[in-house]
Amino acid sequence: MTDISKGIDWIIERLRHDQSPDGSWDYPFETGISTDAYTIILLRTLSINDEDLIQGLVKRIINKQEKNGAWKLFYDEGDGNLSATVEAYYACVYSGLIDKEDKRLMTAQKFILSKGGLEEVSMFTKIMLAITGQYKWPAYSLLPIEVILLPLNFPINYYSFSIFGRANLTPIMILTDKQFSIKTQYSPDLSHLYLQRNSKTEWSRSQDYRSLYSFIEEGVKSFLGFPEHLNQLALDRAKKYMLDRIEPDGTFYSYYSSTFLMIFALLSLGYKKSDPIITKAIAGIKSMQCEINGRPHMQYTTANLWNTSLISYSLQSAGVATSNEMVQKANQYLLERQHDKFGDWVVHNPRTMPGGWGFSDVNTINPDIDDTTASLRSLSRMVPAEAAAWERGINWVLSMHNDDGGWPAFERNTNSKLLQFLPIEKAEFLIADPSSADLTGRTLEFFGNYTNLSKDHTSIKQGVQWLLRNQGKDGSWYGRWGICYIYGTWAAITGLLSAGVPSNHSSIVKAVTWLHEIQNTDGGWGESCHSDSKKTYIPLNASTLTHTSWALDALISASKKPTSDIKRGITYLLESLEKEDWTTSYPKGQGMAGGFYIHYHSYRYIFPLLALSHYHKKFGT
Repeated sequence: MTDISKGIDWIIERLRHDQSPDGSWDYPFETGISTDAYTIILLRTLSINDEDLIQGLVKRIINKQEKNGAWKLFYDEGDGNLSATVEAYYACVYSGLIDKEDKRLMTAQKFILSKGGLEEVSMFTKIMLAITGQYKWPAYSLLPIEVILLPLNFPINYYSFSIFGRANLTPIMILTDKQFSIKTQYSPDLSHLYLQRNSKTEWSRSQDYRSLYSFIEEGVKSFLGFPEHLNQLALDRAKKYMLDRIEPDGTFYSYYSSTFLMIFALLSLGYKKSDPIITKAIAGIKSMQCEINGRPHMQYTTANLWNTSLISYSLQSAGVATSNEMVQKANQYLLERQHDKFGDWVVHNPRTMPGGWGFSDVNTINPDIDDTTASLRSLSRMVPAEAAAWERGINWVLSMHNDDGGWPAFERNTNSKLLQFLPIEKAEFLIADPSSADLTGRTLEFFGNYTNLSKDHTSIKQGVQWLLRNQGKDGSWYGRWGICYIYGTWAAITGLLSAGVPSNHSSIVKAVTWLHEIQNTDGGWGESCHSDSKKTYIPLNASTLTHTSWALDALISASKKPTSDIKRGITYLLESLEKEDWTTSYPKGQGMAGGFYIHYHSYRYIFPLLALSHYHKKFGT
């Protein structure tokens, strides 16, 4: 395909074909095999014999195994990922469908032992293993559960953590406090996966953490005393925290991990397996199942609202009228899901009414900046008819501005430096919600291109200054929720330009130069998932549709005429629209560096459509 108009029309027709009857797009939110493995372990542990589902999940897991016996999180990860391999191995054995003497599992066992055995898996894998009786809980709590009782004016309190952190830490603290584990007569014995058979399985605990732990403990004592009944009070508070935040589908915040952990936390508190809360939570997890290449995949959450908001506004950017049935249905879907309930965000932002949007199909109390600005872009052409929804959304976004000038994802000012001393792997991704270049850039782009907010508005000026201060020496910006530097740089460039920063500003020029320098010989761009762990740009050594679209959109916005870089990128994009290979399934989103990556099936349509339509609108064919 070489014609821009034909490329745009091809994408629009694909999107028209894939829209659901309710107006949304339910493209998969694919996150590897961990959720598939955990589902098998959960169902077997609770004696829920959903054999068709278990069989399908085992087939999917085995299909993803590498020749050396390992499982990977992404194509160029190396020889494999230890934690993912342990999870896959455990699930396959526990399923009862594959014997541990099977050649495929024997090669997996060899890989696991070569990488240090169970002793070296991630903290979250250790927690799952401890819950199901395969690993010994540490003698100390990862975090004393009494921290949930500390007042907001204590330097570290429960709302110092991000909402994603609280969602996962709440059940973890209960489980650690109870030292809970559950096994069945069918539980496999994984002791052969320890490198040292008599290993103490001690969990790391640094001297820095001992000091912080003592600080928290002293705080609890000084504010509350430390009598026996406080432990029960904290457990009750933690339980209430979970139960008060169960979504209509029965999941805890509509996240797989927090729901999985909540189920076991409730069991540790004396709930029976047949309790309606637990059975509904399991049903909620099952409802997030999707199908990929004929096999089931348990999604970490659904991405319907995110997909729909992005697709709807990209369609409108490409010239599809707001009155078109496809857009009308999408916008009605979005309007029905604007939040009218207060969530945890109100703790740090108490003077604002609800008005944001969340990520998943069922999200009602956990809005975020990205979904809100994306939804508002889609609805912008419906003002003044939907003025009330519009004003509520804008007010919410403005109120969520961090004191440092940038925008977070979920909550204001939740980036305490003290939290870095907690013995929690990937803590910066789990328990902090700092300002980021992608969120700040896209928020500025929204205000600049879709509202009449003055460029001299305090929030816009502060957002611009935050981006200018946080640009990398090479000219790039780190993107928190995507892969990674191309993503952040795209958001920052388009945001700064929309906020009135001229294209000849030194910051923009430096960023454009960086994008030019990393363009591949085929005209495209591609970035490795290693970038997020290395905290520097790592090339993928191949081009992808999505990375190319981000880079192109940034260059188009900064250029007065179509440069050779842009023309080569457009050619790559048009020639690659229909291709299917490992680059089209390579993760473009991240949740936790080195541990959690996302393949958005919608991105191969959304971002090429935006780049092509912006080129067509600015430069013609």
